[in-house]
Amino acid sequence: MRNLKNILNKKTEEKEEVDSRRQITLINGVGIIVGSIIGSGIFVSPKGVFIHAGSPGVALIVWAISGLFSTAGALCFAELGTVVAKSGGDYAYILEAFGPIPAYLSLWVNMVIIRPASQAVVSLTFALYLLESFMDGCAPPDLSLQLLAVACICLLTAINCASVRWAMRVQDIFTVAKVFALVIIIIIGIWKLIQGNTQYLEKPFDGTFSISGLALSFYSGLFAFGGWNYLNFVVDELQNPYRNLPLAIWIGMPLVTGIYFLVNLAYFVVVPGNEIIASTAVAMTFGSKTLGALQWTIPLFVAFSTFGGVNGTLFTSARLMEAGAKEGHLPNLFGFIHVKRLTPIPALLLNALITIAMLIVSDVFVLINYLSFALWLTVAASIASLLFLRWKKPEIHRPIKVPIFLPILFFCCCIFLLVLPAVEEPLNTGMSLLLTLSGLPFYFLVTRKTVQGGRLPNFCRKFVEWSQCSLAVLPVQAKEDPLLPQS
Repeated sequence: MRNLKNILNKKTEEKEEVDSRRQITLINGVGIIVGSIIGSGIFVSPKGVFIHAGSPGVALIVWAISGLFSTAGALCFAELGTVVAKSGGDYAYILEAFGPIPAYLSLWVNMVIIRPASQAVVSLTFALYLLESFMDGCAPPDLSLQLLAVACICLLTAINCASVRWAMRVQDIFTVAKVFALVIIIIIGIWKLIQGNTQYLEKPFDGTFSISGLALSFYSGLFAFGGWNYLNFVVDELQNPYRNLPLAIWIGMPLVTGIYFLVNLAYFVVVPGNEIIASTAVAMTFGSKTLGALQWTIPLFVAFSTFGGVNGTLFTSARLMEAGAKEGHLPNLFGFIHVKRLTPIPALLLNALITIAMLIVSDVFVLINYLSFALWLTVAASIASLLFLRWKKPEIHRPIKVPIFLPILFFCCCIFLLVLPAVEEPLNTGMSLLLTLSGLPFYFLVTRKTVQGGRLPNFCRKFVEWSQCSLAVLPVQAKEDPLLPQS
């Protein structure tokens, strides 16, 4: 360890700063957007939109508008990503506009609830469908699901620690796999439609319709598009971000919208409405009606889809933590990257530990009930940041500048998406707010002057020194830091 410490000190003397190489290409960026959005939802539960919409025609309109709405949000984030051109996404934009406390609360709720709970649920879904594809209808034991989900998190964390390129290859491969599976569903649906199987679409708008139901269907549809802002979390590693960030959005978002619309159309062509409502996984019902002996491929493709989704979330979550550490909102260790691999290993390990803890000791599905409100709260604050910067700093160079009506309209819709659950589920909304505000004591603990002044317990300094040497990591920007061993 002493030799490694000498090497690290020598590297620090030779180079005061370790820069993350921009290794994420345009294709990788599209893969992050498409792969993060398309998870298990489009395979498993499009019935949420259909139940509240009341008819196939209204449901398809909801899917189309949800895609357009998400694209509008992504374009607003493209402006933010080129004005505040650094990784961190929502956190970075809120910090720039409104200061450290709101930004820290955004970081906190993402770090301890939104990201790990999402990763835990999606990894459990991966485990369930992977085992189902080999167990011939038998329900797998809960322990086996947990162990396989933990193995998924550990494997993907190891890949992300090893190489950015490896992580992007995994993302690209599994994005192609899930898109391929959805294209197969679309082709089968279109073929059935050409053959004249229109009995379930003869009266596309025949059904119960209500304003409240329509609002809830949009809520479900927009939740299925979650992940459209994930590329903004890795702007520091994106090649030519002023070009590739908006271009990836323009490619990825219409692609996902078109796929979602056509897949749901295929479902409605093959599966009657009552079976969609009764089904726990619409794609499985679709496969049983169309694929015959090959229906076992559907759970396998769902597993592929969720595996890629977990990878995209892990990749961006670590960059969020790294961004928080650079601003002093997390211990500086979590802003370090490997001296050769240039991967944020401490942040990746912290993210994995929180996720695994949720898998083992908590009912993550309870936490999922609190995600939507917290998620849209941070998105609304980010769009408010855009409007605030337009007002307070009009002189800033904006490589991309969306029409002002777009962020205003999107912000109003975000407020609606915050008010709706507050009315429908006040308890969950209250718990979400409470969990968000629970980060305040930690903010003052981490940022208090005694910490910044370096009066820390000796074991903390020793732990950071040991971690730095063991993991071979250095800060992205070398600053005088009381947590670092001084050469």
